[in-house]
Amino acid sequence: MAQISDATRSYVTAFASILLIGSMGRRAKAESPQQVVEEAVQTELQAAKSDHTKWIYYETDIKPGHTVKQWVAETSKGSLTRVVEENGRATSEQQQRSRIESFIHDTAAQERQRRAGQQDDRESAKMMNLLPHAFIWTVTSSQGENITLHYKPNPKFSAPDYESRVFAVMEGDLVVNKAEHRIVSIKGRMMSGVKFLGGLLGGLDPGGTFNVERRQTGNGEWQITGTHVHIHGRILFFKNISEQEDDEKTKFRQLPTNISFQDAEKELMEQH
Repeated sequence: MAQISDATRSYVTAFASILLIGSMGRRAKAESPQQVVEEAVQTELQAAKSDHTKWIYYETDIKPGHTVKQWVAETSKGSLTRVVEENGRATSEQQQRSRIESFIHDTAAQERQRRAGQQDDRESAKMMNLLPHAFIWTVTSSQGENITLHYKPNPKFSAPDYESRVFAVMEGDLVVNKAEHRIVSIKGRMMSGVKFLGGLLGGLDPGGTFNVERRQTGNGEWQITGTHVHIHGRILFFKNISEQEDDEKTKFRQLPTNISFQDAEKELMEQH
């Protein structure tokens, strides 16, 4: 039961935000809208295996009642965060260092972060593989290096699980970079509600939206720069859900692949 509640955010994340990962694409020219999508999917899945780059960036994350502004530095052992402002209040340097040091010396927290990332990766790959088949695709425009495709639910698609059922009632637009077969952005709306076990376990309301944007940050690598998710519903016997989140990432700079926690902390504290 708890897995349904825990997976609520991953319904959209797996479809949109965790769907978006990157590396250099193949150059074969697709012949149909579905082939364009399939080409992008294979490129992104390969990217998940080959991209080992680490980055430092500035993030603003807004949720109901909780706004955080922070610097994030990625390392092979986990991501360090330097929270500079929380709910409109600046945090002191001592507080910032204390939080960073706490994570560095907490192997259990590092393991939880690692496992969460692995779970996200598994869900992403599963949803990515469904993407060409769960929807009907049409090309709506082509401008410069980008092609825009509209998607709507494929009535012949049979969703294998809860996440896929939410995934399959979305309709929206996908932008692909034709030269590199990279996903530039994706946005959509839940065109109908989804009930779990006939409504006994609740469900998600129609009209929920998401919008995810990406850009190339250097050396052929792409990163998510904006995530906007707004969904509503009830899961687990009338427990209210309000997934409202607006996340923006800027000021990307690549770090050494083997950067240590100590060097990452130094980088974080030098940012202004």
